[in-house]
Amino acid sequence: MKAPFTLILAALMLTACGGEEFQDLRDFVNNAGADMRGKVEPPPEIKPYEPFAYDNSVSLPDPFRPRKAEARGKGGAGQNQPDFSRPKEELEDYPLESLRLVGYLYQKGVGHAVIRSAEGKIYRVKAGNYIGLNFGQITAVSETELKVKEMVQDSAGDWTERESILQLAE
Repeated sequence: MKAPFTLILAALMLTACGGEEFQDLRDFVNNAGADMRGKVEPPPEIKPYEPFAYDNSVSLPDPFRPRKAEARGKGGAGQNQPDFSRPKEELEDYPLESLRLVGYLYQKGVGHAVIRSAEGKIYRVKAGNYIGLNFGQITAVSETELKVKEMVQDSAGDWTERESILQLAE
């Protein structure tokens, strides 16, 4: 007699848990993802390709033919270019960026700069000497810096002057 009574009691307990007490929680869980759809904007409109025909009678340059920029200003292939016939000096084998000004000497009324190469060799130079890969000529030597006038070639083939300065290394 206890077994049927226990079964009836267990059934009553299970039905008591199925009440409307947590219905609001169940509704929230069921509706939580309803308005969470991603909004993707449509892709931009693709414009159709319009081919361009190059006509030789028009003054447009041919994009497939190499061309040299026109020479501008002073300079030109024959003007203002370095002297290629003079013998190169030792420090013209090094890029200017790899050389360091490490000292200054004043002998017989002439200021000399002490230069260290990337390999650690020491050189003594004065105004008028050449230095660096860009035909650089030393224009002034002081206790704190060395001024160099370089000759560089631009894309049009013109030679232009550029001034560079080596500061005394600390």
